[in-house]
Amino acid sequence: MRFRVTPHHHNLLMDHQRLSAFYEAISSSARGVTYDLGAGSGVLSYFAAGVSEKVIAVEKDPKIAACASENLSHLENVRVVNQDALEFEFTEPADTIICEMLDTALIDEEQVPVLQRAMDFLKPDGRVIPLGILNAAEPVLMNSDNIIYDERGSDSRSAGPLRVYSRVNFKGNLDDRFRGRLKLRATGPFNGIRITTFTILQDDIICGPTPMMNPPLMIPLGSAEEPGEAEIELSYRMGGGLGSIRAEVL
Repeated sequence: MRFRVTPHHHNLLMDHQRLSAFYEAISSSARGVTYDLGAGSGVLSYFAAGVSEKVIAVEKDPKIAACASENLSHLENVRVVNQDALEFEFTEPADTIICEMLDTALIDEEQVPVLQRAMDFLKPDGRVIPLGILNAAEPVLMNSDNIIYDERGSDSRSAGPLRVYSRVNFKGNLDDRFRGRLKLRATGPFNGIRITTFTILQDDIICGPTPMMNPPLMIPLGSAEEPGEAEIELSYRMGGGLGSIRAEVL
């Protein structure tokens, strides 16, 4: 079908890797009463409508919510609500919660704050899409002194293997603070780390970065370090923005 969208959401719709991963997860897992939090253009609600009893699509931006209302108007079991997901009042328990407010390491979007609240309304046997994320880091030699997204894949050069350092389970006890020590092996000089996030849509569907979802995030460490084993203290707040990131070599 044809969707009316903003330019940004047009780019999201053109990201076929992202859409196909979510379509597979939603079509096989969604059921019953489904809430789509941060619904955007409504495409994930559209996927859910065919397998759910009803779908409530929640979108806070009035212009985008209007697009979603038009896009989904022919579906009798879908209702669009123009409201902030952090303030939305759930009218009945959820069988399924879809929330694609994702960002690399969940730092610069409200996925975790929204789900911290929404989990109180999920049935004990309810389902969350996606299920969670895996974060991995590697040492890099980067060209910038600022925290940047490596969207082109050309702003840095890997200086060691990628290692998983955390897993976030959206149905678990969600703590929006991360603080930990990353033990990385550098095979060459490095002056930063690159974080790559993998999205766990369901147990057998894991999606890496796509053109419009979770571009690798690069964090400078200051002056260049020599090759070898490196220990880096990293902290940030999920939903706290890039300004909450702190990183240093120990």
